[in-house]
Amino acid sequence: MVLKLSDGSGLQAARQIAATLRAAGHQAYFAGGCVRDLLLGAAAKDFDVATSATPDEIVGLFPGSLPVGAHFGVILVLGSEGRETATEVATFRHDGVYLDGRRPDAVRFTADPREDVLRRDFTINGMLLDPAQIRTGPDGPEVDDGAVLDFAGGRWDLEAGLVRTIGAPEQRFTEDKLRLLRAVRFAARLGFSIEAETLAAMRRHAAEIALVSAERVRDELTRMLTEGRARRAFELLDESGLLAVVLPEIAKMHGVEQPPEYHPEGDVWVHTMLMLEQLPAGASATLGWGLLLHDVGKPATFQPPNPARPGDRIRFNGHVEVGVRIAEEILGRLRFSGDDEAQIVALLKHHMQFGDVRSMKQSTLKRFLRLEQFEEHLALHRADCLSSHRDLGLYQFARAAYESTAPEEVRPVLLVTGRELIEAGYRPGPRFKAMLEAAEDAQLEGRIASTAEGMGLVEREFGPPA
Repeated sequence: MVLKLSDGSGLQAARQIAATLRAAGHQAYFAGGCVRDLLLGAAAKDFDVATSATPDEIVGLFPGSLPVGAHFGVILVLGSEGRETATEVATFRHDGVYLDGRRPDAVRFTADPREDVLRRDFTINGMLLDPAQIRTGPDGPEVDDGAVLDFAGGRWDLEAGLVRTIGAPEQRFTEDKLRLLRAVRFAARLGFSIEAETLAAMRRHAAEIALVSAERVRDELTRMLTEGRARRAFELLDESGLLAVVLPEIAKMHGVEQPPEYHPEGDVWVHTMLMLEQLPAGASATLGWGLLLHDVGKPATFQPPNPARPGDRIRFNGHVEVGVRIAEEILGRLRFSGDDEAQIVALLKHHMQFGDVRSMKQSTLKRFLRLEQFEEHLALHRADCLSSHRDLGLYQFARAAYESTAPEEVRPVLLVTGRELIEAGYRPGPRFKAMLEAAEDAQLEGRIASTAEGMGLVEREFGPPA
């Protein structure tokens, strides 16, 4: 079997680094995800190099490199464009005891690549490739698959579509708790299953994911939402017991019935999974989290039909407001940035407004259309419709209005501001906001076209200055 390699700058830089290391008498291999992806016939994004050279020897061979994790044998060798084209070079090592559930307390460098592989996480990530055997083929760089060193059975698991730990799963998950989430992410992204003993160990250790920093949990969950297999990822999180630990608010969606006339697809969990299924690879993090959390307030606001009212239906009164509060708690717990939190919360806060979009006043509609990143509001609503009643009428109306309305129409230079009110003799106070909103409404609706007309409207509706 011949493996085709993308002839990019990352490959060339990694090959040159490996050649330099070998010329100095060291072993050097491509390691990890790039080998896995090549064997799957996918383009490798990053080429990491594993070597017998010590960190000091690596730095000596590559002046200007950065010791980003020298204690663990990791050096960043900069490319022609600095960090943008950097290659991670790591010394073969054997790990000591993991005291904090994330990193070993000490490492011992080794010259044995097999020893280095056997301390890694999953078999499919534990293969090495000899870059010295890469040659120029008729369609670009290529290498025979015999150049792959497989000490842990990764080739077999790739063919079987399995995510399996290297060695005993109990040990691997005890060492590094984040591997619990990484197992889910790799299985979802690659369309693999999790090997039975590995999954059983994940269930036993699921509660320990609480020991991992919020930032790392957030980042893994975000990757799951944006790599194109979000539904599968969250089903595996649920199946492994991890979801109830990292996002118990989402786990509570199970069994929460919805009115069949609006949601024939089923309960809130089913609806949310159908929405996640529509997230493409490369979707923004804010859209992914917006879809995941948009109905997070429903379990707490579920109201069954009132038997005293014939024809009554299931209701979720106030689910948006409750959902916003729950989402703010989740996003704060996972330490999202202020900007990302604001956008995700806005997606939740406004997602029900599409129901009124046809009947909105022009001023209300334009304020709606000028929400930040309105394309994400549209995308969420479209997914919401396609995951329930499948009627895209409101989506199409809103999209047409958004695409046909010029930016200066939805966010014009205001004809009446606080300065005009003060100059006319109005005193700043509680009525200022109402005056400014009335003037802006009139401007957005085309009822006024000048400051004089705006001030006339203010005087008619609020009276002359005192």
